[in-house]
Amino acid sequence: LAGMAVHQALNRVQQLKRNFVNADKLEEKIMTMKIATRDAYGEALVELGKINKDVVVLDADLSKSTKTGDFAKVFPERFFNMGIAEQNLLGTAAGFAASGKIPFASSFAVFAVGRAYDQIRNTIAYPHLNVKIAASHAGLTVGEDGGSHQMLEDIALMRVLPGMTVI
Repeated sequence: LAGMAVHQALNRVQQLKRNFVNADKLEEKIMTMKIATRDAYGEALVELGKINKDVVVLDADLSKSTKTGDFAKVFPERFFNMGIAEQNLLGTAAGFAASGKIPFASSFAVFAVGRAYDQIRNTIAYPHLNVKIAASHAGLTVGEDGGSHQMLEDIALMRVLPGMTVI
């Protein structure tokens, strides 16, 4: 999604080129800009929400960390804080997908994958539902939070599920 945010920013630059003489410098700045993945995710969700009214975002009470709060500010009627209940979050996301919505379910990898694997396997992967699982803070990247927030096997678990695409 970070690439999508950059792509949309570049499209905006093309629009700005009609109005600004130095737009090429702006485009160069955007291409060299460093942005945290989670910030790009939050920005991309907002852009997707503007483009498609079927996009809904679910979070496990981590909207400040996952940056889904950006989406919540712009589209509060399409944002769902499911609390610290990842099994419920992913089951609800499956329900949204089954009814034609495009859910983005966000949590830390250890909780999204580790705590809710059965729900992902049985209610999302097997029926091939269009649920986007954004599992941030994977691996050892949350060092200060300790082992309870770290997961190394998340990618392995997701890769063996039918129809699951891991990016």
